[in-house]
Amino acid sequence: MSRSKVSAILPAATITAAAANQLSSTLVLAAVPRSLGVEFVFTYGSGGTSVNAYLQTSFDGGATWVDVAQLSVTTTAATKMYNLCSATPVTTAYTPTDGSLTANTCKDGLLSTHYRVKYTSVGTYAGGTSLAVFIAASNSSGVMLRTATCCHVSMPVPDE
Repeated sequence: MSRSKVSAILPAATITAAAANQLSSTLVLAAVPRSLGVEFVFTYGSGGTSVNAYLQTSFDGGATWVDVAQLSVTTTAATKMYNLCSATPVTTAYTPTDGSLTANTCKDGLLSTHYRVKYTSVGTYAGGTSLAVFIAASNSSGVMLRTATCCHVSMPVPDE
């Protein structure tokens, strides 16, 4: 049976205006997971134009990053979930993307030990608008390696 532990790797970050290429802290797993469950949760309050978030992994200890899952939202609440597996064969060369994976897609088969979230927001959100990204990693025997909150972002209206 799997066990899980929830950890926040990015303290709540407030965005009061458009924000480009914001990064969460890096989550480092003890081993490459066999599977990775990913959940993006966008809670919409009011205002704003768009948010794009990318779950990224690194094969070289954080020197370079590649997108493995993406969330693209505008002004409607949304939850998107992905299941990624390191055992999925990637039989054609893949050109890595860094903050440009196609909207609401994932790239299966590319899992490593290092993870982070990169996100961009356009416009000013208010009314409790937030973004959270959760991951749950497990090894080949089904034991949970770690479940973590990767990113939680609050986007209030700036003081005038």
